[in-house]
Amino acid sequence: MELVSKLKKRSSEGNPIRIGIVGCGQMGSGLAHTINNIEGMRVTAIADIAVERGIQTYTEMGHSTDEIVVTDSIGKAQDAIKAGKVVVTPDAFQMPVLESLESLVEVTGVPDVGARIAYDSIMNRKPIIMLNVETDITIGVYLDRLARKMGSVYTVASGDEPGVCKMLYEQAILMGFEVVTLGKGKNNIINLEATPESCEEEAASKDMNPKMLAAFKDGTKTMVEMAAVSNATGLVPDVPGMHGPKVEVDDLLKVFIPAADGGLFSKSGVVDYSTGAIAPGVFAVVRSYDTRIRKEMKFITLADGPYYLHFRPYHLCDLETPQSIAEAVLLGEVTVTASAMHAEVVCTAKRNLMPGDRLGGIGGRDWYGKIMTYPDARSHKAVPIGIGANAVVRNPIQKGAIITENDVTLDDSTFVYKLRRLQDAM
Repeated sequence: MELVSKLKKRSSEGNPIRIGIVGCGQMGSGLAHTINNIEGMRVTAIADIAVERGIQTYTEMGHSTDEIVVTDSIGKAQDAIKAGKVVVTPDAFQMPVLESLESLVEVTGVPDVGARIAYDSIMNRKPIIMLNVETDITIGVYLDRLARKMGSVYTVASGDEPGVCKMLYEQAILMGFEVVTLGKGKNNIINLEATPESCEEEAASKDMNPKMLAAFKDGTKTMVEMAAVSNATGLVPDVPGMHGPKVEVDDLLKVFIPAADGGLFSKSGVVDYSTGAIAPGVFAVVRSYDTRIRKEMKFITLADGPYYLHFRPYHLCDLETPQSIAEAVLLGEVTVTASAMHAEVVCTAKRNLMPGDRLGGIGGRDWYGKIMTYPDARSHKAVPIGIGANAVVRNPIQKGAIITENDVTLDDSTFVYKLRRLQDAM
């Protein structure tokens, strides 16, 4: 691909890739610092409702206050960029129309914001790289098809689990293997009781948003990540919520295989996760019955087969995202997108819910996400997590029950809701 040489050429020509970042929390600010150390890339604009985050990030990266322009005016932002300055804006929705930006990275984690940013970026033929996987699992199929139709690029970022799992998947297929399992490590056991309030102290110590930490602890984020993997590859969860056993790396080949061969799963071709020392790694369990391939693997790895482990002991989140930016802008390539809806993450009651209750969003106190196969979710009329926020409860819902469209009135005013209905109609 020669991405580095292409970026160096852009740098030598005084024409670095001009990047806008939407959302400047822990991930967004980390991404900005990473890009700041890459020749041939430049963070030109940051959007965050708390403009002080963007200002602080630029200051930490070495920009003087004279170089930083804070504005919610598209015209002033455009003039500032042309003058060689950098922009901080509280208005994320102006970013896709800034002509001086070559690509956007969406890092808010809010499905409705992600939906609008992605849609407008595509319509302006501006490559959009998503660290907002919550949006992707809700309307990624629609956005991918729209981008291809418009001659733009829509992609989930490398570095997050879906990106690195897709990398392992494609490598395995291109070596002639069947992919039996794609999985990730989770560094803690799921706590379905986690709320922003229970996570507040730990979140403060880690400089995290308490809702984001709660979404990790209650398992929603793991479900989201593996649903994105499922929709990109066609592999599916074996059971609702996946199994999630605690398994050491050396035992993955004994457990993450079909039950017919002594493992856990009812079939081959699944997504799942494991807690413990595997985190923060990702893995693929692959299989081959070809005698020549098995002979080669025995010679190279000493493994007997037919099952083999491809293990990457890390994923580096926003640190790896610039590769997706470079591939999208320089090559017009995607890292991972949803080919079809194979899995859904649905709202599951975190507490007893009563008529009149208005539901919060991801990482809140009302529900957590559970992965299911898409046909199963549709048959239950289960509410996807991307459109669950602000729903009003009509019928009592017991703790642990799947929240269905029969039980709530969804907020149909949001942009993500409208795009989801367009996707459902496709």
